[in-house]
Amino acid sequence: MLLSGQTQVVGLFGDPVAHSLSPVMQNAAIQAAAIDAVYVPFHVTPANLPAAIEGIRSLGLLGVNLTIPHKEAAFPLVDELDPAARVIGSINTIANRQGRLIGYNTDGSGLCQALRGELDVDVSGRRVLLLGAGGACRAAAVALAEAGACWVGIANRTLDRADRLIADLASAVQGTRFASFLFDEQLPDRLGQSVDLMINTTSVGLHGEAFAASVLSCVSPGGAVYDVVYSRQETPLVRQARAAKLAAADGLSMLAAQGSLAFALWFGQDPLPEVMRQTLQQHGSE
Repeated sequence: MLLSGQTQVVGLFGDPVAHSLSPVMQNAAIQAAAIDAVYVPFHVTPANLPAAIEGIRSLGLLGVNLTIPHKEAAFPLVDELDPAARVIGSINTIANRQGRLIGYNTDGSGLCQALRGELDVDVSGRRVLLLGAGGACRAAAVALAEAGACWVGIANRTLDRADRLIADLASAVQGTRFASFLFDEQLPDRLGQSVDLMINTTSVGLHGEAFAASVLSCVSPGGAVYDVVYSRQETPLVRQARAAKLAAADGLSMLAAQGSLAFALWFGQDPLPEVMRQTLQQHGSE
């Protein structure tokens, strides 16, 4: 990669950020498309997020991705919001349009693309359980409802947060029934009826943590589990699910899908097909 005074800069704001595979994925796509640009990871603490976002404008960055814990905190810090991002209440991508910062959320669309491509799951008419109640959960819930899921449950260790999210979604999204649950070892009993698909939207697993094995009893035989967390090896949840004979995948495919959408927002063109996914598969197994 040859950098010059004309090289455009895009990047990633996160805390932590060292584990991310976004830089290798995006830079591979940039090089394959012969674009004079570079994607750089920036370790941004929560206290420095407002200054970092203002830095996009002052330094002339073309845009950035946002990861944990910035997706919700960045929401009020941009100049304009894409309609889908406004409903979701969080953003994972910022595009700099001649000094005006536009916030987008590509997580939900990326998730649905990943579910179809990785697990051959069409969520239309399905029952889906989401673990967590943060920004990633909200994006997933909106996308699942738009894709026709008949029921979406949200299980969180703080029930009040799940309740507030359900109230927001019920007023903004039509056609899908929502329910909230306290996430503890009694969750399968509280749930009552098993689900077709369970999605972990929390950061559990990022550092090797595991859920109690009982959580998998929430999923019907023949169902599927998707973990938005990814690692260079199987995440604990994916390993547990496969041991229980459930179809499972981690977040690499979602990362590639949402990354492709962000790439198009910044550069006005799609990345070459499969470049991001193949790059992630290669580096994810190293």
